[in-house]
Amino acid sequence: MRVLKLGAMKTKKQKDFEQMPVVNAKAAGIDVGSKTHFVAVGQQKDEVREFGCYTSELHELCNWLMEHSITKVALESTGSYWQPLFIMLQAYGLEPILVNGRFTKNVKGRKTDVLDCQWIQKLHSLGLLEGSFIPDLFTETLRQYCRHRQSLLENAASYISKMQKALRMTNIRLDVAVSDITGVSGKMIIEAIISGEKDPVVLASLVKYKVKKSKEEIIKALTGEWREEYIFELRQCYEVYNYFHGKIAECDKHIEAHLNQRIEDNEKLDGEARIEYLGKDKYLNKNDPKMNLQRISYQLTGGVDLSVIAGVGSTTIITLLSETGIDLSAFPTARHFTSWLRLAPNKKVSGGRVISSRTLKGKSRLADALRHVAVAVGNRLKEGSLHQFYRRIAYRKGKLAAVTATARKIAVIIYNMLTKRQAYKPIAETEYLEKIRMAQVKAMQRRINQLGVRPDELIFASC
Repeated sequence: MRVLKLGAMKTKKQKDFEQMPVVNAKAAGIDVGSKTHFVAVGQQKDEVREFGCYTSELHELCNWLMEHSITKVALESTGSYWQPLFIMLQAYGLEPILVNGRFTKNVKGRKTDVLDCQWIQKLHSLGLLEGSFIPDLFTETLRQYCRHRQSLLENAASYISKMQKALRMTNIRLDVAVSDITGVSGKMIIEAIISGEKDPVVLASLVKYKVKKSKEEIIKALTGEWREEYIFELRQCYEVYNYFHGKIAECDKHIEAHLNQRIEDNEKLDGEARIEYLGKDKYLNKNDPKMNLQRISYQLTGGVDLSVIAGVGSTTIITLLSETGIDLSAFPTARHFTSWLRLAPNKKVSGGRVISSRTLKGKSRLADALRHVAVAVGNRLKEGSLHQFYRRIAYRKGKLAAVTATARKIAVIIYNMLTKRQAYKPIAETEYLEKIRMAQVKAMQRRINQLGVRPDELIFASC
């Protein structure tokens, strides 16, 4: 019986790995840290240097790379520490790529005494590393504005919960009287309570719109035990809530100015007049950016109206513009795009059988936004081909699978609209149902042929 030597096997793999042809001769690898960065331009000890994280030291790092005639640089994604360095490398005319650390660790053939930066440099020189998607500077700036805005919204939402708690502690059930305590009626009642109004009849009269509760029930809900400490807490929470929304309004102004500036720059570059948006404006929710994003996206994309897709509104549009931008050329096909979003099935085949098709795990704000659209299509809309598609998948595989499948379908529609610059023309619901029916008929015919059933053997019971 032959004994297999593990050490020899490992040595052979390393030898085969080292004999691979070099693709990027002038490549460097950087191990990004919070305080220092280790940079390798080769596999020798004197080809590795450590640099600090200050701006002057980043300039020194880039100059050292230029001295060694480096043209391409790979660095691992480490928190947000890589971003200033990545921008600096681009400013020096280098070609940096951002690499997922999981990919560098899964490549076999690494020796134990090799530094991380040297391993990254080796893989990059052999062409084994694929860069992550990095948007352009305009999209990156817009992304920063929008993510900051989302953070402000989340902070404001936390103070809604605090206001509800303060009201509950005085047994004022404003959340029962009105559906939204930060709506028009809810805010008027809170302001009256803060001003010292305690009469439930007066407070109930401030409800301006039709509500499900009767006037008597609203009066009961607004009758409580007034305690000064909770009114004080309510006042401060309400002031902080308004403060956050004031900052959100400022953020919206910067977002709108940034988008309009890009439209003006495109006009000067192309020398063409601005395309006028003739579609209908969609209803804005209270947390949506206070601007006409249908018009802005229409002009940015050169006449592509994303709002015609069922369920797509301002929130989805601004998420798309800030997360990927309108240039999707980094994704060769719609399949690449949906795979990057973690919306495509990840089929695992063994012995010719699909043993799993679950989507890969991953965080994507755009994918989350598309899932919200899919939920709206399935639950709120009662007609349309997308709604019928959702229902068909939900019947077969459940609602969770239907949400992901519908979100993927919407992502494909958006990809085709932006890459081909063509309008989306949804097929009619009756046409879609007929298409499904014909597909089922063909499947039945195929099954009949496989079983070798003759026409005279087909017996249908009469009603």
